[in-house]
Amino acid sequence: MLDLLVDRARSCGTTPSAYIRDLIDRFEGADPQGYHARFDELHATSIQTLAILASSVGTRAPELLEQGLAEARRLLRELDLLDPEQDRP
Repeated sequence: MLDLLVDRARSCGTTPSAYIRDLIDRFEGADPQGYHARFDELHATSIQTLAILASSVGTRAPELLEQGLAEARRLLRELDLLDPEQDRP
């Protein structure tokens, strides 16, 4: 693994320690175009898409929307991702 890091650092024209610092900065969110920024953008796009879909389904079949929301809450509860205070239909 060390050899791989050294090779990648050399190919980027930097030292291994600077290369590793850059990786950590991107992973920890210090780099505005790094790891977290990409996931924030992906999450925002997913939320917008799901909001449009939910609006469309809710208009045409409100009972289907309720079923989907109930299933989503169940899955979120299973994964411990739902705040019990907000766990209301």
